[in-house]
This record gives sequence, structure tokens and C-alpha cells, in this order.
Amino acid sequence: MIAEADQTGTAGAMPGVVRRVAVLTHTGRDEAIKASSRLISGLSAAGIVCLLPAADITNLGLGTSHPGVEVLPEADPVVGLGGTAAGIELIVVLGGDGTILRGAEWVVAADIPLLGVNLGHVGFLAEAESSEIDLIVETVVNRGYRVEERSTIDVRILDGDHLMWSSFAINEVTIEKAARERMLELMVEIDGRPLSRWSCDGVLVSTPTGSTAYAFSAGGPVIWPGVDAMLVVPLSAHALFARPMVLSPRSTVLIEMLDGMAPEAVVWCDGRRSTILRRGMRVEVVQGRHRLRLARLSEAPFTDRLVHKFGLRVEGWRGAAQLRHQAARDALAAAGTVPGSPDPSRAGRGTGRSDDQADDQADDQADGLADRRADGQDQ
Repeated sequence: MIAEADQTGTAGAMPGVVRRVAVLTHTGRDEAIKASSRLISGLSAAGIVCLLPAADITNLGLGTSHPGVEVLPEADPVVGLGGTAAGIELIVVLGGDGTILRGAEWVVAADIPLLGVNLGHVGFLAEAESSEIDLIVETVVNRGYRVEERSTIDVRILDGDHLMWSSFAINEVTIEKAARERMLELMVEIDGRPLSRWSCDGVLVSTPTGSTAYAFSAGGPVIWPGVDAMLVVPLSAHALFARPMVLSPRSTVLIEMLDGMAPEAVVWCDGRRSTILRRGMRVEVVQGRHRLRLARLSEAPFTDRLVHKFGLRVEGWRGAAQLRHQAARDALAAAGTVPGSPDPSRAGRGTGRSDDQADDQADDQADGLADRRADGQDQ
């Protein structure tokens, strides 16, 4: 779901109302520190107050008396910023997906949009790169971003009728082995009906957003963010039926830990929050009450993001070979040697070769040139 951000700029703000933007930085990276400092300077110059965790203020060398900077209290991993979120219009997170997931913990319950700036590897949750800080400042000042809503999942652990633990996830909840040498015995139910019993390394339940994370590595399908669904993926299950399954967003997934070799397992939410699961306990997963709101600078389709983030060769391996051969042919032509061209000294005489043989020779010469160039680049 896409929603328009408030388009009124700073000039259109009500008199006396101070705009506030939270900034969260992976301060372990020099690139992130430099980008964050530029962002804060740009926003402060536009009269926007930047709220940062106390540790980030220290690591950035700003000091609590720095103009335009205030301390943002540390948030609870489950309830988020709580009352301290009042008046914050946006959080900008500079780092990889791990840092962005930390920022999401803070704001998802408060419905505050999150703008991710990628300083990691793939960065599927990120919207911009660190080189685009000036554009980010301009967009935030003018409120020119759009907001895309992503579904979440809520997780409860039950022991009989007793609630033992609860949390949420942006990407996925996983049930994993606590001991490497012991498989888990898990019974999976969907909407109150038993589906299958698996001896396995674990099971994960993912959102569409998480389908490009752990679920992708476990062999699950990529689900477009606009698809309202949940994904169940068994992890290395020793079973004849152990396929990834796409479920209705209204489904309830119940996973019970049965008696088996392993006495306990570990439940992880987004790889950040965890608890122990023991025999007889059940994990209940439903679609979340809150939705993650991601700020977007452009309307790039998810297909383009997928191709860019994974570096996909849209022409395929056959197309790549054709492009390589054509480039080599062009290089030979530029050098005055055209593969397969007739020898003027043999004009009027038969070559004894078919056109296909001439093409094969041309391809061989093109391949040889391409290989020599590749070897030269490798050295």
C-alpha cells in the first residue's frame, strides 16, 4: 500500500511547531558516521531538530549541546519508543538491514515512517545510498517522500493456556535447533488443522518483506511486497512433503514442539529477539496488528529493486554470450580483421567451406579474443 506523505514544506508548517526527525546510525562504520554528520547538518540548517540516541551523539562527536540535536531515549525492543515518539515525523536509519530492523523496532508500533540509507551489502529494506545524502535532506525538508506499508507478523508462545512470551517480526520468526546434533520434532497446524509433522532443523514463518531474507536462503519463493500473505518454509526437513507454502494473511500458524531428540529449541524474531521453546510448547503466528511504514524517494517497481539488489543479468546466460561475442567481433572489425571475411587473393576460387563453418571460425576467434581480454584483466 502506498500513501502520500504530507506535502507541506517547512515554510508551510504552523508557526511555533518544531519539526523533529530521529536519526539512527551504525556508528561502527566510518562511512555511516560521515553520511550521518552531513544529514544532521543539512536537516539542522533547515530548522529540523534531529533526535539521536545518546551513544550515537557521543560517537558522532556532536555533544548534547550541539544546536539542532536532542537525545532520543533508548527504545524497548517490543513496545518501541512509546510516549517519546510524540512529534517525530520520520526516522532515518543509516546502516545495513540489521540497523534498519533495529530502527523498525523503535517506530513500527508508533506508525512512524522509516527511511533506510544503505551502508551494508544487499540492503533490501533501504531506499537510498549514502551518496544520496543531499537528495535525502531535500526530500525530507520538503516532505517529498511517499510511504509504502509492509505487513508484519505477531508471535506468541503458549504453554497450555499460559502466554509465556510474545513479540513481532518484520522479516520472519524462526524455530531453530538449540543443539547442532539434535533434530527437532515439530507439528505444524494451519488454521486449526494439522498439516504435517517434520523432523527438521527448524521452521520459519515469513512476511513478503522477509521472503528475500532468510526464507530466500532456505529455498522459499520471492513474494512481491504488494501481495498480502504469509510464507511457511521448513528448514532441512527429513520428510517427503517439505515444501515452502504461501498462506492467506488471515491464516493462523501453530507449531508445536513434540517429544524427540532435542529437549529444547530457540525462537528468533528477525534474528534480534529470542527465547527458549521447550517440549509441549506452541508457537502461534498471525499477521501483525501494526504495519511497517517505509519512506520511499521514488516509485521504482519492486522488479527493478530485485534486479538491482541481486545484480541479476536480465539478458540471461545466452544473451550474455551473444553480447560478449558481438563485442569481440566489433573489436576485430575495428582492428581491420573481420572474422569469416573472404581473402581477396583467393577471389574466384572456392573455399570449400560452408557459411556455418565460417561462422564457427568467427565465433572461435571472437571467443579467443574475449578469453585473452579476460585473462589480461585477471592479471
